[in-house]
Amino acid sequence: EEDVQSGIGTGLSKLRFIHNALPEVNLKDVHMQQNLFGKNVRVPVLISSMTGGSESSFEINHRLAQAAQQTGAALGVGSIRAGLEHPELAHTFQIRKFATDILLLANLGAVQLEYGYTVETCQRAVDLMEADALILHLNPLQEALQPEGQTRFSGLLGKIEQVCRHLNVPVIVKEVGWGISKATAQQLQSAGVAAIDVAGAGGTSWSQVEMFRSQTEDQVEIAREFRGWGISTFEAILNVKTAAPGLKLIASGGLRGGMDCAKCLALGAALAGLARPFLHSAVQSTEQVIRQIQIIGRVIQISMFATGCRNLDEFRTQPVLYHEERTNQ
Repeated sequence: EEDVQSGIGTGLSKLRFIHNALPEVNLKDVHMQQNLFGKNVRVPVLISSMTGGSESSFEINHRLAQAAQQTGAALGVGSIRAGLEHPELAHTFQIRKFATDILLLANLGAVQLEYGYTVETCQRAVDLMEADALILHLNPLQEALQPEGQTRFSGLLGKIEQVCRHLNVPVIVKEVGWGISKATAQQLQSAGVAAIDVAGAGGTSWSQVEMFRSQTEDQVEIAREFRGWGISTFEAILNVKTAAPGLKLIASGGLRGGMDCAKCLALGAALAGLARPFLHSAVQSTEQVIRQIQIIGRVIQISMFATGCRNLDEFRTQPVLYHEERTNQ
């Protein structure tokens, strides 16, 4: 109901595809499927972590799971903390029965490792969801802007490393909308994470969300100052590619349609993640989510075709993009 967009853009609008008028490939032979964390992902789209922990959110997760199952997209849920601490809410996250074949990602706030959560807690979260991997999300700025925020981040990297070593599924670390720097990417690679979701600035700004949640005028003024904070999605992708080239990369943060997704995939991402657009569709129906994924997938496939790429490996490695303001790329 409020404007909670970041004050800076994703950086993707300045990217252009190099059109190939002679692609030497048939459109029907262009495929997008790949194997990620042991699952066949038929369309390189992640329905990003959004919700869970209430009856209304269960219905949304149910619809998202059904849509992912039908289309072959990947799915992440909102923080499963509520399901762990309140067993009566656990069922709102238990959606594997609706999506037996998809890449399904559990999600916890990494900072909870500083407040009593352990490797065993993380394993419980994975087991509860029958998840294929665990997302640990980083949100220091959001926590700092919350009166009740949890801001003990000292020593967190070592705890993330312990989870990576002992959990029986891969660990993905993501931001929540302010991006990943080169230094952070290097630290996370050293800790043993399997993938980074850059969640760059350009979409929903949680500082803006906290501004509207604020109870006092001082809190409002402090949160307002951070609207332009963050690393754009484009720059965050380049940071991870440069500093941690061996890691799987998930691109998210302000993506709004198939062309944004295609650009991120061409930059090197394994998956393009969207949250807000799918939330709006899921409120309506499962069919609307399916339709949206299919449209996004078709835009990606045509983008691959019109740049002469038969598969995602070619799309990621061939020079198919240029930047309007970076003509040397």
